[in-house]
Amino acid sequence: MNDDYLMKPLGELGVLDRGRSRHRPRYAPHLYGGRYPFIQTGDIKSSGGMVTAFTQTYSDAGLAQSRLWEAGTLCITIAANIAETAILTFPSCFPDSVVGFIGNPSLVDTRYVEYTFRHLRSQIQGDASGSVQDNINLEYLRSHQIPVYSLATQKAIAQILGTLDDKIELNRKTNETLEAMAKVLFKSWFVDFDPVRAKAEGRPTGLPADISDLFPDSFEDSELGEIPCGWAIRTIENIAEVIDCLHSKKPDQQEVGKQLLQLNNIEGNGLLNQSPKYLISGDDYAKWSSRIEVEQGDCVITNVGRVGAVAQIPKGVKAAMGRNMTAIRTKSMSPHPTFLLEYLLSAFGREEIRLNIDEGTILNALNVKNIPRLRFFGSPDSILNAYEKSARPLREAMECSLKENQSLSALRDALLPKLISGEIRIPDAEKMLEEVGI
Repeated sequence: MNDDYLMKPLGELGVLDRGRSRHRPRYAPHLYGGRYPFIQTGDIKSSGGMVTAFTQTYSDAGLAQSRLWEAGTLCITIAANIAETAILTFPSCFPDSVVGFIGNPSLVDTRYVEYTFRHLRSQIQGDASGSVQDNINLEYLRSHQIPVYSLATQKAIAQILGTLDDKIELNRKTNETLEAMAKVLFKSWFVDFDPVRAKAEGRPTGLPADISDLFPDSFEDSELGEIPCGWAIRTIENIAEVIDCLHSKKPDQQEVGKQLLQLNNIEGNGLLNQSPKYLISGDDYAKWSSRIEVEQGDCVITNVGRVGAVAQIPKGVKAAMGRNMTAIRTKSMSPHPTFLLEYLLSAFGREEIRLNIDEGTILNALNVKNIPRLRFFGSPDSILNAYEKSARPLREAMECSLKENQSLSALRDALLPKLISGEIRIPDAEKMLEEVGI
C-alpha cells in the first residue's frame, strides 16, 4: 500500500470554472482566426492527457468574450466527450463545454488529478448518462470526491505514470519525424524527380555518387507528362498481386491469439495497430476465413468506410483480413514493399485512389478490380533497390516505436488503477519501469 488517502471534493482542492464561448464559428466568424488558441472537447479527447496542439484560434474579439486560461490548467469536458481530461501546456481559451481546474499547489498535484480522472472516467460517464444529451455540470464536479494522498505521494504517482506517457509521446513525435522523412524521400525521387532535374541542370544531386549515377539526366514525354528517360508509366498489377478478402479459406481451428485485421487496426500513417483489444480467441478466429493470411511486407487497404486507408504488416505478424479489405503483396520479381506503401500513402497515390473510387448512394467504395489499375512512375529496379535500402529502416523504426508504445500503454493502464487505489506500492511500480528500461 501507499500512504493512507482521504476522499475529498474537488471543489476543496482548487478553483473550478466553466469556459466561455458565446458563438460557434459559423455564426460569428469575426471571433476566430486570431492568435489565441481555442481548445475544444475533441482536442482534449485526442491529447493523451497534455494539450500540445490546437486546430482553432480566437481573435482579439473572441478573447474579449472568453477567458485565457493559464498553462497548467486541467481541462475537464462536461458535454459531448464526457470526463475527458488534459492539462494545458500553453495559455488557451475553451468553450463552456469544458471546465477548467486550477489546483491549490499546497494540496494537489495537477497531473495526479488528471490521472485520477482517467481512473474515475467510466464512473463519471455512467453518472452523466440518461439525459437527452449526456453531460455533467459544474456543481457535480465541485462535489465529486477523489482520493487525496500526501502531496509527495501524489507527485510520485504522477511521476511514474507521467514517465510512461512522456515516453509514449516522445515515440509518437519521433514517428512523425520519421514519417515526414519517408514522405520527402519518396516525393523527391518518384514524384518531383529531384535527382534527375539536378543532373539535367548540371547541379549536384546531393546523393552519394553510386546512387546519383542510377538516375538519368533528361526527361521524355508520357501520358502523365514528363518523366525521366528510361522510366515508364506502370500500374500496381505490374509489381504486386491484389487479393480481395473473399471468404473461402478456413483458418486453423487451433490458432489462438491470431490477429484479425479490422478498420481500427489501421493507423493514419501506414502503421498497423497491434493493440491486444484487436486480438481475438482461437474459436472466434476460426469463424473467419480469407483467401490470404497477410504477413510481413503486405499492404492492406480498406474498400469502404475510410476508403483507401492503408497499413503495412510489420515483422512477426500474420493475420486474417476482416471484411471489406484487400491485400496487396509485392511480386517476388519486384520485392519493394516500402515503395509500395509510400506510393499508396503519397499525394500522387491518394489521387489515383480517389479517381478509382466508385461513388454510391449510401457508401463510396474502392472496387478491388480498380486497385491493379492504379498508376505510378516506374523506375528501374536499381533505383527501387536503392530506395528500399534507404527507406526501409525508417519504416522499421516506426514499427518498433509503435509496438513499444502499445506495450507502454498497456503497462500504464495496468498501473493506473492500482496506484490510485493504493493496491501497488510506489517502489514496486518504479521497479517495473526499470525493468522496461525507463
